[in-house]
Amino acid sequence: MKVVFTTSGNTLDAPMDGRFGRAAGFIIYDTDNETFDVVDNQQSVNTAQGAGIQATEAIVRHGANCLVTGHCGPNAYRALSAAGVKIYTTSASTVAEALEAFRAEALATMKSADVEGHWS
Repeated sequence: MKVVFTTSGNTLDAPMDGRFGRAAGFIIYDTDNETFDVVDNQQSVNTAQGAGIQATEAIVRHGANCLVTGHCGPNAYRALSAAGVKIYTTSASTVAEALEAFRAEALATMKSADVEGHWS
């Protein structure tokens, strides 16, 4: 399974980024192989509109099954749901903490968007 974490860094010790669409990047963690890839999200960060949809397209292209983030806007939520990506929310400080909570099944499933569009 591939789990995506919103982050501002390139390692598991990197800080979580509380935003999805305008997160600096993503760590895509493969739970089967215990490996991860880093995906830059600067294209979405710098866009005037559609950041959540562009970010969704990027993580879906990388095979994402789940997303762990702080917040998710309405357009991104709809796009992620339509793509079958399960969304979890966390207030963890680092990707490693969020991964630990994910493995322990201690994260809440997001049932709807929790911020307005264009939130930053």
